[in-house]
Amino acid sequence: MAKVNAYFDNLVPNYLFAETAKRTNAYIAAHPEKKVIRLGIGDVTQPLPPVVVEAMKRGCDELGVKETFKGYPDYEGYAFLREAISGYYASFGVTVAADEIMVNDGAKSDAGNFGDIFSQDNTVLVTDPVYPVYVDTNIMSGRKILYADCTAENGFCAMPDPSVKADLIYLCSPNNPTGAAYTYDQLKAWVDYAIANNAVILFDAAYEAYITEENVPRSIFAVEGARQCAVEMCSLSKTAGFTGTRCGYTVIPHELTVDGKNIYKLWYRREATKFNGVSYPVQCGAAAVFTPEGQAQIKENLNYYKENARIIGATLDELGIPYTGGVNSPYIWFRCPNGMTGWEFFDEMLEKIAVVGTPGDGFGKNGEGWFRLTSFGDRENTKEAMERLKSMLAK
Repeated sequence: MAKVNAYFDNLVPNYLFAETAKRTNAYIAAHPEKKVIRLGIGDVTQPLPPVVVEAMKRGCDELGVKETFKGYPDYEGYAFLREAISGYYASFGVTVAADEIMVNDGAKSDAGNFGDIFSQDNTVLVTDPVYPVYVDTNIMSGRKILYADCTAENGFCAMPDPSVKADLIYLCSPNNPTGAAYTYDQLKAWVDYAIANNAVILFDAAYEAYITEENVPRSIFAVEGARQCAVEMCSLSKTAGFTGTRCGYTVIPHELTVDGKNIYKLWYRREATKFNGVSYPVQCGAAAVFTPEGQAQIKENLNYYKENARIIGATLDELGIPYTGGVNSPYIWFRCPNGMTGWEFFDEMLEKIAVVGTPGDGFGKNGEGWFRLTSFGDRENTKEAMERLKSMLAK
């Protein structure tokens, strides 16, 4: 008799973004005449940079010629892409060898799947508010999960508690959903904690390209000691518009071991079993991101989103609403007005001004009463949404 994984019963029935979509679609069906502006899900709106598109076209053309045709890609990614990524790290002073990089179809996949190589009885520590993938995938595996509180009082940057013992630690900086970013000294404290506890940090750097402050590391490997205890996952989704194209990468230092087992080798073995790699044209496009021309073109898009973040932040300043993010991050995290819960504010904003955001309640207990907006919208829509918000909240 077949049996399902009973741990799925422990999941929250409705995934956060599925519920926001359900409520939004119901509103649209009831009010087809309304223009709904979506600043909720962190999907980009600017097109792929031209240099990326051309590189992907060339990759497709090569697949149509016998002499340049490619079959199954290398599990770890083509060398030309891994070398380009290695060079990118070097551009901001971090040494990562090309053969420590594993190319994937986005950071979300590896963030969710990396637990495959660890025992079920590992204790997991996540910060709260938290990106749901870190929690849900470990619930599916039956692991014990501990929470480090991120609150307004600590700037939404929880710090390690020496009395708490954890084996796997998920950190995201700049953070999704709060937009808060750890300083070097704060990350050093986490690295020291991980080393002291023989723990592994799974570091999500998906938003590193938005960092503007010098004391905020763009990689965990900028921190002394991190190569002994950390894995880093990054994505081209929010930096180069690859949300629909799908490509990212994970860095695993060769010296990282657990129980005497080399983590890179374990992960490679897992990938060779369950993953057939990223397509050649997509990897060609990804490599183009790291060329001088590619970096110049993605900077235009990044600046576009940063300006949207500035517009949202300026609106909240005008309304006197406290928030984090928007400086090193495309996310703006603010306190719901009038003591409302996130879902109450979501419904009120949708009904009154037809603007969609994301309730903080769905990111954990410390998200209750907070709300997330993204800067990934169209510029004019972002401006219009903020004018609507001011009309709704201005006294």
